Amino acid sequence: MQERQGDQRRRAELSIQKKYRKPIWNKFVGGLRDYGMLCDGDRVAVCISGGKDSMLLAKCMQLLQRFSPTRFELVNLVMDPGYSPENRARIEENAALLGLPVTIVENRLFEAAASAEKSPCYLCARMRRGCLYKHARALGCNKIALGHHFDDVIETVLMSMLYGAEMKTMMPKIHSTNFPGMELIRPLYLVREADIIAWARYNDLEFLRCACRLTEGTANGTMDSKRQEMKELIRALEQTNPSAGQNIFHSFHNVNLGTLVGYRGDGGVHPFLEEYDRPGSPYWLTARTCDQHDPDLRSARPGPAVSTARTCGQHGPRGSGEGMSTLRGAGQFGPAPEEHSQDKT
Repeated sequence: MQERQGDQRRRAELSIQKKYRKPIWNKFVGGLRDYGMLCDGDRVAVCISGGKDSMLLAKCMQLLQRFSPTRFELVNLVMDPGYSPENRARIEENAALLGLPVTIVENRLFEAAASAEKSPCYLCARMRRGCLYKHARALGCNKIALGHHFDDVIETVLMSMLYGAEMKTMMPKIHSTNFPGMELIRPLYLVREADIIAWARYNDLEFLRCACRLTEGTANGTMDSKRQEMKELIRALEQTNPSAGQNIFHSFHNVNLGTLVGYRGDGGVHPFLEEYDRPGSPYWLTARTCDQHDPDLRSARPGPAVSTARTCGQHGPRGSGEGMSTLRGAGQFGPAPEEHSQDKT
């Protein structure tokens, strides 16, 4: 039994390093580097829910720690908010199968969320996040890593626009305001969900789909879910425009400030009229882009010259979805593990 589990673990590791090197490993390493998520001396709590995303994240972080010159520590933190015995056992079995040592903490968040009259999922998510920060800090960690992936990001953007009437993204990393000194990172930020599913199926791995007793039906399509609605919307868009998901992702790295009617920041709401008449403000950009080849019009407009290259995403992700780094798998985080896989796994 142990020998079979060892073979399956090695197969899962090698598949990340080889078969899924381009869609998973390269994007994982590229996201860490391009968004500056990891530093020497970090102690990271990888938060494992039992699903495919967090389990893959924990495995990738373990492989990175094994091969990278960046020295950091890991704690695989599993919070049991009231799982059924079967789900709890599945998490422990998968962790053992993948060679992931876990620290399990228990609470009764499901019961507390069930008593809420409105938005039990929102309440549960807030309480879970707070508990994770609390236990991670108690374990000496300065960062927590969550398994949100590329599709989670673009779905969140659409939900914010269609149901929240705002443009808001899921950030690759963010400082905690309630737990000073703690930071949240999302290392799978560039990895597509379809590739995570393919990796799990290739290795015959069965992970939890929805362990919440309030919303178990969501995973089987029997309960309404706004996130599921966004998945279906993106899928429909990609049938006619295969780049739709990528374009949504790149759009919030490539914001044209000169076309925004307003924004929130610094504790208030700022309409475009505040800056509209100030020479050199972003709102001169839109008018100037059509004048750049006309000397008379250029000289007639006040304000410093504004390069249209600024609207082309020079500070955002590059390419068409292969990750952003041109040195994926090398550089800060060391050589890609396939170079050492035969004698280290």
